[in-house]
Amino acid sequence: TKKAARAMHEFSLAPIVIVLLVAVITVICCRKFNIPSMLGYLLVGFIAGPGMFRLIPQSHATDYLGEIGIVFLMFSIGLEFSLPKLKAMRRLVFGLGGLQVIVTMLSIMGILMAMGTPFNWAFATAGALTMSSTAIVSRILSEKTELGQPHGQMAMGVLLMQDIAVVPLMILIPALAGGSEGNLWVELGLAGLKMLLTLGILFVVGSRVMSRWFRLVAKRKSSELFMINVLLVTLGVAYLTELEGLSMALGAFVAGMLLSETEYRIQVEDDIRPFRDILLGFFFITVGMKLDIQALIGNWQQILILLAILLVLKALVVFIIALRMKNPVGDSLKSALYLAQGGEFGFVMLAISSKINMVSPELEQAATAAVLLSMIAAPFILGSSDAIVSRFVKSDWDMKALDLHSMLVETMSKSEHVLIIGFGRGGQSVARVLAQEGIPYFALDLDIARVQVARNAGEPVSFGDAKRREVLEAAGLGRAKMVVITLNNMHETQHVLGNIMSMHPSMPVYVRATNDDYVKTFTEMGAEEAVSDTKETSLVLASYAMLGHGLSYNHVYQTITHIRHSRYASLQDLFIGSDDDSFSDEDSKAISRHAFPLHGEAHAIGKTIRELPLSAHHLKLLFIRRKTGKIQDLDPDFVLENGDILVVAGKQEEIISFENWCLQGDI
Repeated sequence: TKKAARAMHEFSLAPIVIVLLVAVITVICCRKFNIPSMLGYLLVGFIAGPGMFRLIPQSHATDYLGEIGIVFLMFSIGLEFSLPKLKAMRRLVFGLGGLQVIVTMLSIMGILMAMGTPFNWAFATAGALTMSSTAIVSRILSEKTELGQPHGQMAMGVLLMQDIAVVPLMILIPALAGGSEGNLWVELGLAGLKMLLTLGILFVVGSRVMSRWFRLVAKRKSSELFMINVLLVTLGVAYLTELEGLSMALGAFVAGMLLSETEYRIQVEDDIRPFRDILLGFFFITVGMKLDIQALIGNWQQILILLAILLVLKALVVFIIALRMKNPVGDSLKSALYLAQGGEFGFVMLAISSKINMVSPELEQAATAAVLLSMIAAPFILGSSDAIVSRFVKSDWDMKALDLHSMLVETMSKSEHVLIIGFGRGGQSVARVLAQEGIPYFALDLDIARVQVARNAGEPVSFGDAKRREVLEAAGLGRAKMVVITLNNMHETQHVLGNIMSMHPSMPVYVRATNDDYVKTFTEMGAEEAVSDTKETSLVLASYAMLGHGLSYNHVYQTITHIRHSRYASLQDLFIGSDDDSFSDEDSKAISRHAFPLHGEAHAIGKTIRELPLSAHHLKLLFIRRKTGKIQDLDPDFVLENGDILVVAGKQEEIISFENWCLQGDI
């Protein structure tokens, strides 16, 4: 009984509850200040852990949660790992990526061993520092719409190779730790044999069994059963590989690969994401907890050396290899800048290496701090990558000038044409209609693969960044009759629209708005029309509903036209729910509609409209529902009664404050 009580005491829920509380607060703060949640987890783990305020005790419970987070991360990577994708990018993945991993590891190992670091420690540290942050790089490439550009493809190819390289490194590190000099190669051979057997099961047996098993589960048509089965497969395969002496992370990777080629991959990815994100957050918190402020202060020189290795050596290796593979200087430098930081798997390897004494505590602290600092610096480096490239690489400007000249020659014969910015689905649809009517057009797009395919098919489209004024001029903006912007990124659309309006203020511009809030923004900037995706879809559906209800086509046309000419005024102030596709942090600043009743002891009952703090909260009282009636023309002396429902429009934060006042008064 005493042993059971002692065991229960050791495995207390307190650390888990505290970690959950810290995780919630961290994500809220990171979302508010628009910084990666991962960095917030690391910082909170450092501040709240044993190194500083000791709010979170370092225990087996918290460490194990972190390990499960690694399992789910590797499972997600396995889901993305498909042979067709690998084959299409084989030159970038195995060429540039493979050389980057090998050369960077050997270079870092050489430097560390020259400084007196033992071989095993140098190998583990080099493996950790070789990795870059997939989360940070892919996010920034996506935000800057550069995934389709040459340097974006190069960066993603290297990141994919790094993700693949994690698996053998996860095997080699424990093998090096467990093998003496005499039987090291035996250990490595056994580890390699086990991995080959695992891959054999994957390709020969697993793919058939897994697909049939998931089909059997899916036929039961139970979402709970499907999610439980996903957890069973993920953790079950991870457990089996652990029993074989391999890592749980390798098992999770194998499980992900088993499902990557099945029709259930997307559903599995959606089901696993919440577990992966929260448990991976726990892992980063546990990493932050291992940072010791005293060790960092006393070892600052080693931290700076490792940071310099990360930011300079790794970038230099990528740059030289990319150049040797005959990539343009500008693209090579930009891809090098994008990969010059540490990554998530660096923390994973350092944590595993520390457990099996593959690195000293001091070296682990220094390497962890260096990776963390490099990741904090990464967004600033990547944000200024264009300026760095244009400053130091003159040939990049020469190549851009050559591209602009080619574009200018191509558009010289065009006048009174429609300039389309963005040649995705929307841009291509517009172009197809214009072509049917014999209207000339020219398009710009940043997806090099799409541009090449379209140009081969004879489409008048060119690769170019419409945020640059010289590109707009080369595309014939001054001779165009109008501009149509169909981009997905609204911040980029604002930039392009601002350039067009400053260069040619009288140019008619028609803009796509993926978010309703941007309709007003774009029209105020000078757009002729801003077309809302969601509202136009709603208008089409409403048209069919009115026609089906028996209204004449002419009446429906006039109604819809009036709504469009009024900039969708009658469709403003909509009720916003948490399941809206466009719902985001920005929606808290948008104008929305809200309704709430006055019941019981509500503070506003008996007060007049004049007494309500509507102006203080910048709100508009649209109408009041009383019983079955709707009261719109409200007199300032109108008295509120029990059961009234107030319908107001304004910003969500102000609506919440106003509702609290109406219900409780000043608190």
